[in-house]
Amino acid sequence: MRFESIDISLTRSASDIVFEALRRAIVLGEMKHGTPLRQEDIARAFNVSRVPVREAIARLEHLGLVETRRYRGAVVAPLLTQDIEEIFDLRALVESDAIRRAVPLLSPQDLDTAREAHLAFAATSDPVEWIEHNRRFHCALYAADRQKHYIGVVETMLTLSDRYLRSQLLLSDGQKKAVAEHGEILAACEAGDADRAARLVRSHVQEAKTSLLEGLEAR
Repeated sequence: MRFESIDISLTRSASDIVFEALRRAIVLGEMKHGTPLRQEDIARAFNVSRVPVREAIARLEHLGLVETRRYRGAVVAPLLTQDIEEIFDLRALVESDAIRRAVPLLSPQDLDTAREAHLAFAATSDPVEWIEHNRRFHCALYAADRQKHYIGVVETMLTLSDRYLRSQLLLSDGQKKAVAEHGEILAACEAGDADRAARLVRSHVQEAKTSLLEGLEAR
């Protein structure tokens, strides 16, 4: 795997930059499962020592994007059915509760942010923008709850599912279906119907899981 050479030797957040570059490449499918992450090559590409590279790889492993194999070292982890089921089931549980708590507290600004993200998501065909706008849409609606630890869990779940979102949306009607479901969720929030919003979010996440699993089985 080739990376554009960038001089970040004087940057305090070298580990963060390497982490984000690798995470993005994995999420977008530019680094396929089984691809080795050789510390020396990555360090050379970013003009840093192996220390920030090692830290970045450890963070990726914590997220389940990388795994360490005997005799091979760190490699990109495969997409596993068990992981998909666990991540999306947990998302459905946590996010439905998050939006139920948040709906009564949503401000006009929160709704405007969600609406803008919804329209941007519907208008793009770029997988990078899908992920960004999807996250912004959901977080705009959940964050009104103001419980930082709870929202931290939600954001972690969204990060874990980023890799799968691209695969799910690339299915024949994945994006079209997600746009329609986002619209229904937003309408329930605008109407102040917390219970309906919670039901729709749970269904939205579970439907994404089902279509993703079916798509992977068909390959």
